[in-house]
Amino acid sequence: MKLSIIIVSFNVKSYLEQCLVSVRRACRGIEAEVWVVDNASSDGTVDYIAPRFPEVRWIKNTENKGFSRANNMAIARSEGEYVLLLNPDTIVGEDVLAGCLAFMDAHPGAGATGVAMLKDDGDFAWESRRGLPTPFTSFCKMSGLCALFPESRRFGRYYMRYLDRSETNPIDVVSGAFCMVRRSALDKAGLLDEDFFMYGEDIDLSYRLLQCGYQNYYQPLRILHYKGESTHKSSFRYVHVFYKAMLIFFDKHYRRSNPWLTPVIRSAVVARAFLDLCLRQRERLFKWFCPRGRRRSCKSYLFLGRPDAIEAACKLSLEHGLKMDFVVADEAGMPDGHLGASVSCKGYDYVVYDTGAYSYAKVLELLARGAETDKVRLGTYSMETGKLVTMSRVYDGGKEQACGSGTVK
Repeated sequence: MKLSIIIVSFNVKSYLEQCLVSVRRACRGIEAEVWVVDNASSDGTVDYIAPRFPEVRWIKNTENKGFSRANNMAIARSEGEYVLLLNPDTIVGEDVLAGCLAFMDAHPGAGATGVAMLKDDGDFAWESRRGLPTPFTSFCKMSGLCALFPESRRFGRYYMRYLDRSETNPIDVVSGAFCMVRRSALDKAGLLDEDFFMYGEDIDLSYRLLQCGYQNYYQPLRILHYKGESTHKSSFRYVHVFYKAMLIFFDKHYRRSNPWLTPVIRSAVVARAFLDLCLRQRERLFKWFCPRGRRRSCKSYLFLGRPDAIEAACKLSLEHGLKMDFVVADEAGMPDGHLGASVSCKGYDYVVYDTGAYSYAKVLELLARGAETDKVRLGTYSMETGKLVTMSRVYDGGKEQACGSGTVK
């Protein structure tokens, strides 16, 4: 077995479905197995997904075991030469898995590799490559020096913005949202540390791979990552879990060598967590009281796809009262999609692609190209699933689903 793909999911069945469709395409020609660990979802994930993806192997937990423990359960049962940890709120381009495998095969010293993660508006997610959060690097991040000098190799190491994001580069930390790791390296470094319930486990694993003599890498292959938009990031629980993970990492790797820093780091993390929570609550209140933020009618959609997909999407838009315009298009006839000279995205909030007319790789390429000039948020429509999926909403034949809460980063 060449590749084992492991996805941990919790109450995000529609995003998981979209992820699995993209994974199915990306696995063509690859000897791969797909494991989904369901952490006791209450939205009927298993009953809904299992019949649609008979190739998927399942681990069905009766309680939420957390991200690290759930991944470890599947890693122990998997057989691949490489293991891919993948979040359910991702879309994988058709070229990504083959590209990463080819790189890993050609570089036996590579412990793990990550990829270029895009936000839903095409912006590059800087979490795609990170430096180790040493005490100094963490200080630069929390004090704002990293933001003031983002391209400095000294002060901006946390996000490594001085690296060319269009080129392969060695990095310290590979994001757990997409982390392809060599099985033999994992055997030496050990599995994910289950002290990390969620967040921080990817930093810890990356560090242990480096300690074992391996190098981690970044690949300029694109995936879409909703970046945990299906978790309630404005909640106290999110802030508590995230910053607790930072303290666990410091205590595990740096406290012994820097005992005098312990009270300073703990105070700084607690202060930053409190500030982060206040800012998130302020943003939440602003959205609540902003009438424009609550009116769905102000959102407009431009749909590009085949005639049969347009007909189905038109019925869906009428059913949900969506303001949507349509363009007959496919990758062969209109390769520039919403960036083409005959199409204007001005005035639209979302561009929706028929995934039967355009490959995921092409959609992500267009989204990244348009991020600088024609920025819109991405929506996808699949005749296979009958759903229109955006970052925060799923429209499905008479039902509208708000995003749930998932084990995502």
